[in-house]
Amino acid sequence: MSSERRTVQEPMIKYADQVGWKRLKRDDALRERRGDTGRFLYDTLKRQLLALNPGVLNEQRAEEVMRQLNLLRPIIEGNRKALRWLRGEQSIFVPEENRELNVCLIDFERIERNVFQVTDEWRHKDSSGLVTNRADVVFLINGLPVAIAETKKANATDGLSMGIEQIRRYHQETPEMLTIPQVFEVTQLFDFYYGATWSTSRKNLFNWKDVVPGDFEQKVKNFFDQRRFLHVLRDYIIFLSKDDILTKVILRQHQVRAVEKVLQRIDEGVKYHGLIWHTQGSGKTLTMITIAARLLQSPQGEKPTVIMIVDRNELESQLFKNIQAYGINNVRVANSKQDLQDILDSDYRGLVVSMIHKFDKIRGRSNRRKSIIVLVDEAHRTTGGGLGDYLMGAIPNATYIGFTGTPIDRLSQGKGTFKVFGADDEQGYLDKYSIAESIEDNTTVRLNYALAPSQLRVDRETLEKQFLSLTDVEGVNDVSELNAILDRAVELKEIMKSPQRIEQIAQYIAEHFRNNIDKMGFKAMLVAVDREACILYKKALEQYLPSDWIEAVYSPAHNDTGDLKKYALREEEEKTVRRDFLKKEKLPKILIVTEKLLTGYDAPILYCMYLDKPMRDHVLLQAIARVNRPYEDEDGQKKPYGFILDFVGIFEKLESALAFDSDVVDSVIENIDTLKQLFATWMKEIAPQYLPYAHAKDDKAIEKTVDFFYSDKKRREEFLTFFRRLQNLYEVLSPSPFLRPYLEDYEALADLFMFVRRDLDAVSPDKELTRKTRELLRQNTTSSPLQLPGAIRELGAKELAMLKESRVSDTIKLLNLRKILNAVVQEKAPYEPYIIPIGERAEAVAQQYEERHIATQQALDTYEKLTEQYVHASDERQNLGLDANAFAIYMALRYDMPTVTPQQAQEVNDLFMQYPDYRWNNQQEKLLRALLYKVLISWGSVVKYMEVATKLIKLERI
Repeated sequence: MSSERRTVQEPMIKYADQVGWKRLKRDDALRERRGDTGRFLYDTLKRQLLALNPGVLNEQRAEEVMRQLNLLRPIIEGNRKALRWLRGEQSIFVPEENRELNVCLIDFERIERNVFQVTDEWRHKDSSGLVTNRADVVFLINGLPVAIAETKKANATDGLSMGIEQIRRYHQETPEMLTIPQVFEVTQLFDFYYGATWSTSRKNLFNWKDVVPGDFEQKVKNFFDQRRFLHVLRDYIIFLSKDDILTKVILRQHQVRAVEKVLQRIDEGVKYHGLIWHTQGSGKTLTMITIAARLLQSPQGEKPTVIMIVDRNELESQLFKNIQAYGINNVRVANSKQDLQDILDSDYRGLVVSMIHKFDKIRGRSNRRKSIIVLVDEAHRTTGGGLGDYLMGAIPNATYIGFTGTPIDRLSQGKGTFKVFGADDEQGYLDKYSIAESIEDNTTVRLNYALAPSQLRVDRETLEKQFLSLTDVEGVNDVSELNAILDRAVELKEIMKSPQRIEQIAQYIAEHFRNNIDKMGFKAMLVAVDREACILYKKALEQYLPSDWIEAVYSPAHNDTGDLKKYALREEEEKTVRRDFLKKEKLPKILIVTEKLLTGYDAPILYCMYLDKPMRDHVLLQAIARVNRPYEDEDGQKKPYGFILDFVGIFEKLESALAFDSDVVDSVIENIDTLKQLFATWMKEIAPQYLPYAHAKDDKAIEKTVDFFYSDKKRREEFLTFFRRLQNLYEVLSPSPFLRPYLEDYEALADLFMFVRRDLDAVSPDKELTRKTRELLRQNTTSSPLQLPGAIRELGAKELAMLKESRVSDTIKLLNLRKILNAVVQEKAPYEPYIIPIGERAEAVAQQYEERHIATQQALDTYEKLTEQYVHASDERQNLGLDANAFAIYMALRYDMPTVTPQQAQEVNDLFMQYPDYRWNNQQEKLLRALLYKVLISWGSVVKYMEVATKLIKLERI
C-alpha cells in the first residue's frame, strides 16, 4: 500500500465511516454501477427511490428516473440539472394523479432515511471507452455520487497543485465522472481544500478551517458531518448565469456562518438589527442574496417580504442581474417612489429591490408588519443622512441587516453604520470577516503600490489645496459625492487633463503595460478623473498600443455630444466588453473607467490599476479592491499580488489616503519598495547557501548538489518554498534596473529549482514557473542548464548496460532509472498494460527510499531489476506473438508459475474475452472465476490458484 493511501486515503475513509458513511468495497461499487461507465449504484438508488417516493414511483417510474439521470449531459448544465434532481426539484408524470409530482432523491429533513456510503478507487471510462480515470475516494448518498476526493501524501510540497490538476483532468477527459457529483476535495493531511465541481479555478478552492488547525480527523468528520453536508447540497451550492455564461460556486465558511446567524436572528425575533462586516472581495452580495433566497423558501410561518436596498443606479442594475443569475424569479424592482409606496401599501410578499432615495419623504408607518426583512448593501453609506430615518419610519417593525466591507474610519469613528446596525451586539456587529482573514484564506491577495515618477504626478500644492485639505472629503463614502467635490476643483482637473500630461502618462503606461503587466499575462484598469479624461486617455494610448487592447467604459448622458457620444458603448457592447475582459485570451486588455466598474465588478485577471483620480478613505478602498481578487489559470499562472501605480500622489502620505487604524492599512497595502528590500535581503542572506549548488558546472559538482538536496527532504522543501516566494517578488518587480545585480544568481536559482523538481522530485516544473522566469531561462545563452550526469534518453539493453558501467554515484543511477521508467510508463501504459505493475512497483520503491525505509543500494538493485524486466519483456512479447492483454496475463502468471507457456496465457485470455462484462456483471465474474479455478488446477503447478485467479481478475485490460 502506498504511503499516500496508507496515511491519507485510508484515514479519510475510516473517519467518514465513523460519522455514518458506510464503507463500500470498490468491487461491490463497480458491480452496482454495472461497469466503469456507470454513473451511480443502480440497486441502491432504485431501493431508495421506491422507499422515499411511495405513491409517486413504482418500478417502472423508478427506472425512468434512472434513465433520465443517465441522459444528463456531462457538462456544467447537466450538473445543474443533477443538483435539481438531488434537491427534489424535478418531477415525473404520475397517471394515477394525472399530474407531475416532484421526486425525492434525498430526504433532507429525516437524514436517517438516507443511505450514506464511501468507497475508493472509483474508475470511470469516458463515452469513447478509450480514456479511464480513477478518483481516490467517492462519497455517495442513496447510491448517487455527491463528492469526490483526491488524497496526496502528507507534506507534499506540490500535493495541492497535483490534486487540482487531477480534478481538472477528470473534467476534461472523463466528464461523465463529474456529471452528478457536486463537491470535490483535495487533501494532503494537514490541508483540506474544497470546491464545487465544474469550477476548478484556484480562486474557487478554499481551505477548510477548523477549531484545531492540522487535525485531519476533525476536518474530515466536520466537513462530512451528514447534516452539515446535506445543508451544503440543499442551500449553499449555487449556479449563476451572467452574460450568457453559467458558473458554479460553493459558499465559503464565513458566508455560510453569516447566513446562518442572520436566519437565526430573524427566527428568534428578539433582536431586530445586525451588521455583517465582511471585507471587500469576500462575496457579500452572494451572501445577501442567499439570505433572501433562504427566507423566501422557508416553509415555516407566514411568507415574508424581503427588501434589498442599494444607493446607486448601477448597483441596483448589478444586484438585479445577480438575483436573476441566482435563479430568483419572483422579484419586484421599485421603479419610482410611488411604485415603492404601492408595494408597501399592497402588503406584497416576496423580494423587492429598491434604491434608498426612493424612501425619501415616504409615508410613515406605511407597513407595520413584523415579517419584513430589510437587507442594506454598502450600509456605511446607504443609510446616511435622513434617508435612513425615512426608511425605518416607513417600516418600523422590520428587521434591518446591514452589509459593509469597509472598516471604521478614524475620522467619523464609525458613526451611523455601527451604531444603527450594530446596536444589538456588544461588539458592534453580528459577524466579521477581516481583511487579514481574507488574505490568509486566499479569498483576496495583498496589494502593493508605487508612485509614478514625480514629473508625472499632480502638483502637490494644488492637490493639497483643492482636494486633500477639504474637510468634506473626509469620510466620503460614494464616488458620486467624490465627483461632486472634484467638479469644484476646476484648476486641479485642468492640470490633470492637460494635453502634455495626458500624452506623457499614456506613453509611460503603454511602456509599463508592455514590459510588466502583459508579460505576466494579466490585465489593467486606468482610472481617469472624469468621463472626458477617459476619452483623452483612450486616444492617447492608441498611439502606442493596438486600439483593440483598450476600451473606455463610462455612463453616457442623454445630452452627450462629440467624443463622449461617439465613444460611449451601447448596452450590448458594454456587456461583451465586460465579459471578454475576464478572459485571458480575449480583448480588451486595458479598461479606462472613472465611475462605472469601480464597485461591483469582479475581474480576477485584473492585476494593475493605473490611478489618476484623486480619492481617499472608503472610496479609495473600494476602488483598489478591484485588483485584490485571486487568480490562477489552468497553466499555473498565479496572481502574486494586486498592484496600484499612483499618478496622483495620493499614496505619498498613506495615513492620510486611508484614514483607518494602522493595523487595517498595513494589512491592505504596502509600498512596492518594501518588496524590493525583501528581494534584496533574501538574495543577500538566504540565497548564498544555495548558490554554490546552483552554479554547479561539472559532474562532481552536480553530484554534490544531488547529495545536498536528495539526502534531506526537509532541506529540499525549504529551498522550493524559498524560491517560489522569491519568484513571486521577481514577477512583480521585473523589469527593473534594481534587479540587475541579482539577475545571474536569480537565473541560477531558477535553473536549480527546475533541476530539483524535474530530476529529484520527478515532477514537471513547467507550470510552477511564472512567465517572466520562464522567459528569463529561455533567453539564457551563457550557460547550460543543470542535468543529471549519465542521463539516458531511451530504455534498452544497451542504455542500461552503459548506465551500470558509468562512474556516477549510485544515487545518480537510481534517479536516472526512475526518470526514464516514469517516462516509459506514462507513454506506453495505455496500450501495454503489463507495464502498469512495473510502474506501480517503481513508485513504491521510490516512496520507500524517499522515507529512508530502504538503502540506496537496495533501491538501485530493485530499479535495475524492474528496468531489465521491462527491457526483456518488450522483446519477449514480440517474440511470443501475444497481444497486450495476453502478455500481461503471461507476465502475471510467471511470478507464480515459472514454466507458464504462451499458449496457456492465450487460453486464459480467451476466457476473459468470453466474459467482457465481468468487472460489473456479478454473474459473469462468478463464471469467469470458476473457469479460471478449473484451468489453473488442471495445470497442476499453481498451488495458490484462488489467489492467482484474483490477481488475474484485477489486471488492467485494454
